[in-house]
Amino acid sequence: MAVLLVGLAACAEFTTWEPGTPHAPPAGNVHVVQSGETLYKIAFRYRLDWRDLASWNRLSNADRIHPGQRIRLTPPAGATTAARRQPAGREGRAPAATPAPPAPAVRRAAGPQPEWRWPVEGPLLWSFGQSRRNPTGIGLGGADGQEVRAAADGDVVYSGSGLIGYGQLIILKHNDTYLSAYGHNQTLRVAEGERVTSGEVIALMGRGPGDRPLLHFEIRLEGKPVDPVRYLPAR
Repeated sequence: MAVLLVGLAACAEFTTWEPGTPHAPPAGNVHVVQSGETLYKIAFRYRLDWRDLASWNRLSNADRIHPGQRIRLTPPAGATTAARRQPAGREGRAPAATPAPPAPAVRRAAGPQPEWRWPVEGPLLWSFGQSRRNPTGIGLGGADGQEVRAAADGDVVYSGSGLIGYGQLIILKHNDTYLSAYGHNQTLRVAEGERVTSGEVIALMGRGPGDRPLLHFEIRLEGKPVDPVRYLPAR
């Protein structure tokens, strides 16, 4: 019986996720800004491109939003959204992304491909889309307090614990096209607005699902989660 329960617990983690909270848009498709939130965090939460949010809300500066401000999460009448170009991953094939509903689109030039590196040395605990709790990234094992490093040069656009399901989270903006995210940290070593270089220590590993040391790692292309393994170097 004990063995059966352990097996069921393992299956519960590696189950196909069904769409729903916490990523479901609020009623009216409007997000009310809370203290400490950034446009990048809001876009990350709803799997949107921050540039679309800035355009739809006529924001000339993505860094200037304030508590109580209402951010629309859908385009106004006649507006368009970015075409989702899929640059090839390290294997030369277009990496898979989570499905998005069709929308009128304008073509944007894709940003340059960052030179990715693994954020931690540790086993792959689950693959992209495999975790019931967080299917938008991969799980990497390690040890309590292990150093977590930036997967590429970038700017810290979020550092905090305000997103459900991620624990203490860091989001890096690498260019207008790519973001990366690092969840379930024990300690955050960088603050919003800082510039970091590839391989720089940005956090210390904490505990995630199953009360075990791990890092939840994501790469997002124009707001949409893609399989990080398709971008990271072979190991």
